[in-house]
This record gives sequence, structure tokens and C-alpha cells, in this order.
Amino acid sequence: MSPSRPDRPVVQAPPANKWLVTLAVMFGAFLAVMDVSVVNVALPHMMGTFGETLSAITWVATSYSIAEIIMITMAGWWSTLLGRKRFFLASFALFTLSSVLAGTAQTFAQMIIYRIIQGFGGGSLIPVSQAILRETFPPEEQGMAMAVYGMGVVLAPAIGPVFGGWLTDHYGWPWIFYINVPFSIVGMLMVSAFVEDPPYLRRGIQRIDWFGILLLTIGLTVMQIVLERGEEENWFDSTWIVVGAVLTVVVLLGLIVWEFRVPEPVVNFRILRNLPLSVGSGIGLLFGIALFGTTFILPQFLQHLLGYTAYHAGLVLLPRAITLFLAMPLAGRLYNYIDPRLLVATGIGIIYWSYQDLAHLSLQVGFWNLIPPLFLMGIGMPFMFVTLTAVALSTVRREDMTAASSFYTLARRIGGNIGYALVATLVDRRSLFHRVRLIGRISPLNSVYLASQAGLMTRLLRQQVDPVAAQQKALALADTLVNRQATMLAYNDISWLMGVMFLVILPFLLLLPGKTGRQQAGKGG
Repeated sequence: MSPSRPDRPVVQAPPANKWLVTLAVMFGAFLAVMDVSVVNVALPHMMGTFGETLSAITWVATSYSIAEIIMITMAGWWSTLLGRKRFFLASFALFTLSSVLAGTAQTFAQMIIYRIIQGFGGGSLIPVSQAILRETFPPEEQGMAMAVYGMGVVLAPAIGPVFGGWLTDHYGWPWIFYINVPFSIVGMLMVSAFVEDPPYLRRGIQRIDWFGILLLTIGLTVMQIVLERGEEENWFDSTWIVVGAVLTVVVLLGLIVWEFRVPEPVVNFRILRNLPLSVGSGIGLLFGIALFGTTFILPQFLQHLLGYTAYHAGLVLLPRAITLFLAMPLAGRLYNYIDPRLLVATGIGIIYWSYQDLAHLSLQVGFWNLIPPLFLMGIGMPFMFVTLTAVALSTVRREDMTAASSFYTLARRIGGNIGYALVATLVDRRSLFHRVRLIGRISPLNSVYLASQAGLMTRLLRQQVDPVAAQQKALALADTLVNRQATMLAYNDISWLMGVMFLVILPFLLLLPGKTGRQQAGKGG
């Protein structure tokens, strides 16, 4: 079905106010996105505070993610029920209050409850801020609007581990929550002063879709738990993971069928008939897998194999964040002059290049070896993210903008969750695969291995180690080296796979509108 023509916004912010509106809503979006990643570096410290295991403490992150994706999906419905500005301020206030409560948590149960509340508050800030920005800027500045939005939601997960590590090391983990408060207060005051609901937004719900809300909550909650716990339970070797996966599919399919039958659905799946939105959301899912997967894999590689601290591992990602920040406005400016499909393809090519560099690392890699590929990635991602976001929403009717932004954000967020699960699984599976291959080359017939073991034995004997113990230690050192090399090769495999995933996107760009189609859409009214 052909996409609906967009209408020109009835009310747009005056030129002097649009940047104030932008700053106001970006406070919320940035903080909500950053709280997904900032807490990860503090989890080991929380283990000591609450006396929990590593498996249990991860629920601090999981509980937030579950609540967040539920509210991302329902943002359009809540905006209709309460009014968008009122809903945005209520979500902001809930996020702020729960941040204070999370910092003061004395028990593990309290922390989980407060994080769920924080997720409910933060989830809706992301799509609603995007919808407001789309309507604040005129059609010729949509690329720049999405560039500003991207500077927040793409930059936040990149600097989250650095900022969180610094706060945790110097002030303690509660401050990763307390730091939200002053910025949230300023953001709420600015939203109250400068943001207004346009008159065309539909207000009020005649009948609440309680059954749809129930299906949505169950489906997304179980899906998130399966993705978070699948690797720990060895995926489909676990009965409850199988049951959870089946339940997720059945409930979410039931939700889709139900929502098409009710007049006022809690999730408006009908807007996915808009081809650019549905294609853009699918591509956004793959983008989320790669972005969040990389944000997870690089710190893991640096900490587990190279011995970096959490803070210094976060610093390695900083060059990518800085390049992202600088390249976003350029991508937004070029959106007005170049076919968006060409811009996205260019971004994909640069990102693929960076992943190919990351797929050839070794245990001798240093900080400066990682700068070139991360620099390339920081250049390529804005051309893909900014352009794709602008094009995906370019033909959506203005009254459906909040719901469409929710779908697009949800796709990227679910992609991030899949990215985390995929990377964690592949590291284990590919490490085992490479370990078997490397061990197969260790034999008395391998002269390199024999020379290495002889050298180790000589050094140990010089330290007056018992010959029998020296032989055992030499074998243990060889085993450790094999494990580290196998893990290194597994990380390289994942980088290669992430790059290939981007190449898979290229054929789908043909389904997006080109420059001519976009110009015609901008003239619709």
C-alpha cells in the first residue's frame, strides 16, 4: 500500500523557539537512553552493596529495559489519553523521582521496583521527543532535526559507560542516578515553558483497550526475559526458554490480531502499512543490533582479554562518540541535497569498512590501533542513522507521528536487546569452535609448539620450580594462551558478522523514497 501523504504542520515553533524546544526535549531523550548503559559499569559495585550474585544483579538492568520497551510501544496511546505535553511532563517527573529513589535503595527488592518505575518514566521520553522535533522543524530542516535527535540517542549509549564508570569510581554507584535530577528539573521547566501541543493532535480515549495492554505487557516482558537470560540458560536446551519463546510469539501474534479488531487500539499497527516506516523500522532493528552489540563487545574484549578497567574501556569508545557528535550535523545538512538512499548506502559502506578492520585484531592491539576503525564507524553511522530516521518518518501523517516514532524507536531498542544476546552467545560458541581448532594443532609433531613449551620449561626451571610442577605449569600456560587466542578469534568473527549484516541492508534501500519522492512528499498538504 502506498504511503500516506504528509500534511504540512499547522503550527510550527517560531525560529527563535525551535532550538529551545529542541534543547528541552533532548534533556529527556538523552537521559533515558543513557540510563540503559550507564548502570552496567556499576553492577559489580551493587553486587557488594546488596549481597547478590552476578546473575541476580543483572535484573537491575533487565527490569528497566522491560518497563522501557513497554512504554515506548504505548507512547502514542498515552499521548492521546493525556495530551502529549502533559504525558511528556508526567513521564519526566516519574523518571526524576524514581532516579532519586534508586539512588537511595537499601534492599535489592527496592532497587528492582524503583528501576521498573524509572523505565516506565524514561521509555516514553525517547519517541515523544522525536515526534516533537519532527513537528518543530519545517520540511527543509528535517535532516538537521534528526541530526540533533541522533546526537542525543546515539551519543548517549557511547558515553554512558565512561560517565558511569567515572561517577562510580569517584562518588559511588548512587550518583549514576542522582546526576539525573538537576538535568531533569531543567528539562521539565523548559518543556513546560516552550513545548505546546499542536491543535491537530487527537485527544481522549473513549474506551481503554485493557486486553491489548495485557497482551502487550506479557509479550514484551517474556521476550525481554528470554533475550536477557537465554545465553545463561543455554538457549533452547532449557525448557523454560523454549516455553518463553513460544509464549512470546503466540502472545505478540495475538496482540497484532486483536489490535486490528478494536477501534481504539493501544498499539496502532495500521500505520505500518506505510512502506517507508515499516522498511525503515526493519533497517533500524539491524542498526540497533550492530550499534548496541558493538557497545557491548568492545568493552568486554578490552576488559577480559587486555585487562582494561571499566572506565578505561569506556574511554576507548570516546573517539567514536566524538566523531558521531561532529558528523551528525553534516549528515543532516547533506540530507537536503543528496538522494537519501545514496547517503545511507555511503554510511553502510564506511561502517562495513570499519568492521572489517575490527575483524582483524590481535592480542597485541593497543589503544591507537582501535582509533582508525572507531573513527570510521563514527563517520558512517550518522549518515545512516540521521538519513534513515528522517526518511522513515517523512511520509507519516502528522497526527500519527508519535505512534510512528514509537514503532521506529521500539525496533531499534529491540535490535539492541538482540544485539546483546547475539554477541554474548556468539562469543561462547565461537570461542569453543576456535579452541577445538587450535588444540588440534598442538601435538609433539608441531615444532613451533615444542619450541614454545621448551622455552617455558627453561624459564620455570630457572626459577627453581620442580620439573614435574614446571611441566604442569607450562601446559596450564599453553591452555590459557589457547583460550585467549580462541576468544580473540571469536570477537573477530563477530565484527565480521556485524559488517555483513549492514551489507544485507543495501537491497532494502530500493524500497525507500528517493530525493524526488521526498521533495514531492514535502509539498503535500
